[in-house]
Amino acid sequence: MRNQLATAALLLVATLGSQAQQKPALAPKDKTQSSPRLTPVQVRAARLSDQMARELRLNGYQATRLRAINEDKIAKMAAIEQRNAGNPKLIDEQCGAVCKERDRELQAVLSNDQYSNYYGSRSAYYKYDKDYASRSGNVNSDFVNSVQNPSPASSGAVIAPARKPASTTR
Repeated sequence: MRNQLATAALLLVATLGSQAQQKPALAPKDKTQSSPRLTPVQVRAARLSDQMARELRLNGYQATRLRAINEDKIAKMAAIEQRNAGNPKLIDEQCGAVCKERDRELQAVLSNDQYSNYYGSRSAYYKYDKDYASRSGNVNSDFVNSVQNPSPASSGAVIAPARKPASTTR
């Protein structure tokens, strides 16, 4: 009887201890908190990475590595573009060196078939990214201009006197 009581007490203590160690249920997400914002470089890298992952049919590991590689290389290219604005020849030359770095890193991540497909499409991926960068750069400069010069002329709006309604004769 004494053994049974000791066993029951031990079982009760073990059960209570395990319940105390369980993690509480996840609280609902507080939607009033701001979500992390992506930088323009991260958005640009994610856009290119999504395109490449789809076309090259990458698995989860490969897509994660590709995103890290692209974020690093696109950050370098964005710095080159900013530093050498107005000199497209120098930008292309220096960005080409960054693309060669990406080629070497991707060769270790992709299968032979995937790398062959990537290698054959490199110029298309470079153009895809470059077109996006030029479009997003124009959008940003237009926005900055409209904030700095909030006149109606910069927004394309026209201010004119209201038209009088046509008089009706009875």
